[in-house]
Amino acid sequence: MRRREFITLIGGAAAAWPLAARAQRGDRVRLLVAMMGGRNADTDLEGRAWLAAFRQALQELGWVEGRNFRADYRWPSGDLDRMRAIAKEFVDLKPDVMFAGNTPSVEALLRESRTIPIVFANLADPVGTGLIESLARPGGNATGFAGYEYSLAGKWLEMLKEIAPAATRVAILFNPETAPFAQHYLSFIETSAPAFGVTANAASVRSISEMEAAIEAQARAPGGGLVVLPDTFTFSNRALLIALAARHRRPSTRPVAKLSTAACCPMGPTRSISTGVLRHMSIASSGARSQPICRCRTRTSTY
Repeated sequence: MRRREFITLIGGAAAAWPLAARAQRGDRVRLLVAMMGGRNADTDLEGRAWLAAFRQALQELGWVEGRNFRADYRWPSGDLDRMRAIAKEFVDLKPDVMFAGNTPSVEALLRESRTIPIVFANLADPVGTGLIESLARPGGNATGFAGYEYSLAGKWLEMLKEIAPAATRVAILFNPETAPFAQHYLSFIETSAPAFGVTANAASVRSISEMEAAIEAQARAPGGGLVVLPDTFTFSNRALLIALAARHRRPSTRPVAKLSTAACCPMGPTRSISTGVLRHMSIASSGARSQPICRCRTRTSTY
């Protein structure tokens, strides 16, 4: 890689504008492929908002869909088999960059390619799950944004007690297939539980029927509550989770997908993610070492 290209690749957001301008002056049309979280942009309001913000940020940085880049967005809805199939389809398209918004999607993409650049967002533990080498030196072809600190799990339990002081039994809801990092969150919650006068138990669910059964079990006796861990299965089915919790009158907390504008992301996470994507669309970066991870703080909210 030439020295100028290397400096541009690792440069900050200021480098994005000249790169975008150069792309508009005759470079070939780039291809972005993306596996989005949630159900789809038609029925998922939060997913639609994310997609709109993502597109707007790209446009503000000089990338106009249909003019200097084209995009292929897919919505696997937390289905692991669908993610793997989409990953194969994406690699066959030979895109300039691939985007993914959760751990299993990145795993599927890395299984298919170790050269096409991958930008990810909202991953809980990209190091512990083996997707990158370290936060400072990701290595390989993937980099992005780590969305959650494990220590936040204790705060989710604290918030549950604030909204439901009578809660004494807490089920920690997650899908082990889409949340391989769950044990780290569980450790923090189990450590914090005695201080709040509650017992916390893992409630692993692999299907909607198992999710319904777990919530119903919490409703059979007083004092039951829920903490929902961040994974693509619970996120894709959050509307049903909210409805079930309301039906059974079970207090619950979950992390919200919206990120705060942390100091490490002065432009805001969505625009920063877009900046990372456009860098790869602007530079022929196959084989280049990926850049350090941004560890944004997250806001947490109750249902």
